[in-house]
Amino acid sequence: MVGVLATAIRNRNVPAIVNALASLAVTLLPLAVDALAGTVLARDVTVGPALPLWIGTAGFLHSIGMLGPYDTVWWWDSLTHTLSAALVAALVYAGLVVVAGWSDGILDAGSVAAATVALTFLGGVFWELIELLAREIGDRYDVEPVLVQYSRRDTALDLVFDVVGALAVVLADVRTFVPLAEQAPRATRTLVTAGGAVVVGGSVLFTAAILINRTVGSGAVDGSQ
Repeated sequence: MVGVLATAIRNRNVPAIVNALASLAVTLLPLAVDALAGTVLARDVTVGPALPLWIGTAGFLHSIGMLGPYDTVWWWDSLTHTLSAALVAALVYAGLVVVAGWSDGILDAGSVAAATVALTFLGGVFWELIELLAREIGDRYDVEPVLVQYSRRDTALDLVFDVVGALAVVLADVRTFVPLAEQAPRATRTLVTAGGAVVVGGSVLFTAAILINRTVGSGAVDGSQ
């Protein structure tokens, strides 16, 4: 990703620079939590290598995509969405498995699997709305958006592969992050609840922002005419 960042800077590709920096930051975040948990959270939390490696791989593919493969390699977007969605699903699945252990039988294995796929899908919708809003802002202010939303067909395919990634996780019963979630079950339950609220609430807010932007834009065009 450092190499991708250097290439983006050399090419003065602002969207690629922003995405490479964001990917690096998110990759380093689990390592920071691992290092600072004892001081900030007053407890030891062992993140392990799997999470930063998975995040780094997804971020690396996404960062490279911003340099051109998203436009030139037809399957690149689908690959990155599947891998990223699988990561989200694996984290959600681990969280729900731990929450289910506290639910006195309210959440069974089927409910955990269904909720994982549903939350991953909603997360995909949330991301697509972010991409759409980025494009709307770029068009409105005549700047290159930091995220690219191509078409409705592209959005639909992205959501399909988001579900594919989630299904792969639940069908394979991937519990890579269950030991991590078990280290702080109360925090895990809070994160699962808060994450769901952010995805749903954020989707509503972004949808409203897009509609308002289009309304204002249409009004400005009508006024100029």
